[in-house]
Amino acid sequence: MRIIIIISTLFILACSTEPQQKTKPTKKPKAKIEVPTFNADSAYYFVEKQVSFGPRVISSKSWKNCAVWLEKKFKTYTPNVIVQEAPIRTYDGKNHMLKNIIASFSPEKNNRVALFAHWDSRHIADHDTENQSSPILGANDGGSGVGVLIELARQFSKKNPKIGVDIILFDAEDYGQPENSNYPLMQDSWCLGSQYWSKNPHKQNYFARYGILLDMVGAKDATFRHEQISFYYGSSILQKVWRKANRLGFGKYFVFENAQQIVDDHLYVNQITGIPTIDIIEYDPATESNFNKHWHTHRDDMKNIDKETLNAVGQTILDVIYHE
Repeated sequence: MRIIIIISTLFILACSTEPQQKTKPTKKPKAKIEVPTFNADSAYYFVEKQVSFGPRVISSKSWKNCAVWLEKKFKTYTPNVIVQEAPIRTYDGKNHMLKNIIASFSPEKNNRVALFAHWDSRHIADHDTENQSSPILGANDGGSGVGVLIELARQFSKKNPKIGVDIILFDAEDYGQPENSNYPLMQDSWCLGSQYWSKNPHKQNYFARYGILLDMVGAKDATFRHEQISFYYGSSILQKVWRKANRLGFGKYFVFENAQQIVDDHLYVNQITGIPTIDIIEYDPATESNFNKHWHTHRDDMKNIDKETLNAVGQTILDVIYHE
């Protein structure tokens, strides 16, 4: 009987020392983020509306009328609209008063992202074979980026992102000195609106976590590559945007290939403000200019605008913003 008792005791002790299984704490499922659906028809209309004014060359009647419309349109989406005016002199010795148009959403928030485009169009058709001295409509070069940003503003007004967003439309981007100019060489003759804003932000001590510039984002089958200034100053942003676009099914537009550096508004934003800013801009290695074949010609009209391309860019930016 003693042996049985000892064995039983050992059995009881052995059973009592078995490790108890711990229950793992259940992870809370991540809240699903609802991202608005970009409306390419709406963006197309906003491009078409700009073009309807005619060439938006600084100081022209078409430019003045379009500025009024842009300001009023943004004010239907947010009360926080500023028109920043400043005197400038262009390479041809002419004096102008530029207008940068700025629409802000949740201006009280410090966590911000800036979205840029230029709203003016080229004053000459220097890459056309005829009528080179006449201004162009700039449906793609200028109009497309603005059209996408107005549609984003419309979406922001319906569903506020968690972060603050500033939409900044630069003036006088496309009044740069042509290669065959008879005027004395003017350094930094391009991107006059972004140069001014970068030195004189619309808000004291303004800063954003990063910026995204849209330029020529509406042509059919456009491809966007890793432009080198963007890569140098904002490689992580570049990767984030391109990965997002590919996950959304827009890989044929957002290509993981390098492109040469392009002097655009983002150069001055990066150099002067320190806000890391990338440029989503069409890059076509098959053309001499590496831009769309209609670039700086009279063929840059509404026939050059494709809703699918506008959608690829607009939906990608929406997804990036609403996941911040």
